[in-house]
Order: sequence, then structure tokens, then C-alpha cells
Amino acid sequence: MNAPFRKLATAVALTAGLTAASGAFAIDNLKIIAPAKPGGGWDQTARSMQEVLQGAGIVKAATVENVAGAGGIVGLAQLADKEKGNGNTLMVNGLVMVGAILTNQSTVTLEQTTPIARLTGEYEVIVVPAASEIQNLGQLIEKLKADTGSVAWGGGSAGGTDHILAGLIAQAAGADATKVNYVPFSGGGEALAAIMGGHVTAGISGLSEWAGQIQAGELRALALSSPERVEGIDIPTLKEQGIAVDLANWRAVVAPPGIDDAQKKALIDTVDAMVKSEGWKKVLKDKGWMDLYMSGDEFAKYVADENARVTAILKTLGLVS
Repeated sequence: MNAPFRKLATAVALTAGLTAASGAFAIDNLKIIAPAKPGGGWDQTARSMQEVLQGAGIVKAATVENVAGAGGIVGLAQLADKEKGNGNTLMVNGLVMVGAILTNQSTVTLEQTTPIARLTGEYEVIVVPAASEIQNLGQLIEKLKADTGSVAWGGGSAGGTDHILAGLIAQAAGADATKVNYVPFSGGGEALAAIMGGHVTAGISGLSEWAGQIQAGELRALALSSPERVEGIDIPTLKEQGIAVDLANWRAVVAPPGIDDAQKKALIDTVDAMVKSEGWKKVLKDKGWMDLYMSGDEFAKYVADENARVTAILKTLGLVS
């Protein structure tokens, strides 16, 4: 073996040794629980993880188990009970589950899990039909402050991300958030029809849902719920227009309760390796998912903070006692 090849072989051997020693790839068989039916966002996240983790050799094998029901609460209960102490299991979850736990009065909460990492997210957009007399966010806020109930917001399910944002906007604007008039729809198509037909004043949804209608000039985008301007998206944020609110519809993974520090580190290292892989970067690009990676203690604090503000606003909206 000549010198260059000897150096390459040595480097590969050292890298493999460091990888094994660090525990980054210490998980052979990983189970990923998608607490929803196949096809939805949580399921897509779980199956994308499975593909990348196996394809990049980060784990030997990864399986996805769908456990649907009650906005993810059924899967959460299984994670907290049957999977307790199992360091080879992750469950996909997100902001929607925070609200579902509260509105379903679940006895199992995210406090009974081990936070691992936030993966992706999408910001919300506030829109009105192109024919609306409301030209900008300021005019919508004026109407909201003058008579909160006169502004009908159209969006997804009651207590979900769209509803939460409507409440947070009213609260930040100094309007009476207890009188928020929110009209829930079962799907983006129904909400879009209501907005276009003038049956509601404004609509709220993830940007990708209505990006086509915004680009076509059928909907007027008033604001984006990002903390700062997003490159390539010409929509002003709520914050830069005087409404101190930002909100991401995030997706994350948590582990069962009762795992030890070494198991937790192995899971964080595994997810970290996945996020850094070319395979995951391709998934984000292909699916249009925004990278909002945050792990470990930072993510644990984030979940606690999100839980506190979602609890407070859902109480104000009368959805939680």
C-alpha cells in the first residue's frame, strides 16, 4: 500500500474509532413513533428520518410505528408508559400536540417525556382576499381593537396553531382576546374558500398552504409570524409592524421518560448526525421544510416556554379552564 492510501486508511480507521467512542452511532435499532395516521406531517417527518438515518448508516435499522388518536395523545401515552426507560425510541411531536394536551385535558403531558430536539418548522401567514378593503396589517389591527368580535379569523382546528396565533395577535395588539372570533375549518381548502368568498375577515395558515394564491395575487399577505424577515419571502413580519409576536408550527422528537444520561446523549448525537447529513439537507429542500434545529437543554427550555404561553392564551380564549 503506497503512502497516500495508507494515510487515507488510517484516517478512516481513526474516524470510525472516534465515532464509536463518542457513542454518536451507538443505536442499532431505532423505533420512531409517529402519533398520527400515515401521510400527515408527523408521519412524513418520521419516515424521512427513517430513510436518512438508515441511508447514512447512522443507525443499523429504523422502524416507524403509527399510533394515531386525539391529536397525538394516544401515542404520547404509549411513549410514557410502554416505552419508559427505552433508549432506542423517539416520538415525533410538535406545537399541535402542546395544544391537544391542554384541550383534551390529557393526564399525560410532554413533561413526562425526555426532550431531544426540535427539527423543522413553518411560519404562519396572515392573509385577506385581494378584494378586501383591508390593505395592511395596521388596518386589520385598528378594526380588531375597535371591535374584536367583528374580525372573523378563518383557519384550522380550534385550539390549533392558527387559533393560537389569532389569540396572541389580539393580545399583543391590546384588543380583548377573550372576544376573538375564530372560525375553524377541517382543511385548508375549506378555509381558503371562506376567505375568498368573504365569509371571514382574514385567514391564518402555514405559508406553504396559500403560497400559490399569494403569488397569483388572489390573496394579500399582511404579515408573517417569523421573528425576523425570511430570506426570499417578501412578507413583513408581525414584529416589524408593531405586534410583538412570533410563532412557528414546529416539529420535534422526544424520547421516553426514565432513560439515563448516556441514552439521552446517544439519541441527541444520533439526531445531530442526521441533521448534519446531506440526506437530511436534501429532505428539507425537497419538502420545503424550514430548518429550526435545536437540541438538548435548549430545546427542553423552549418546550417549557411554549407550553406556558400556549396554556395562557388557550385559557384566555376560553378553550382551557
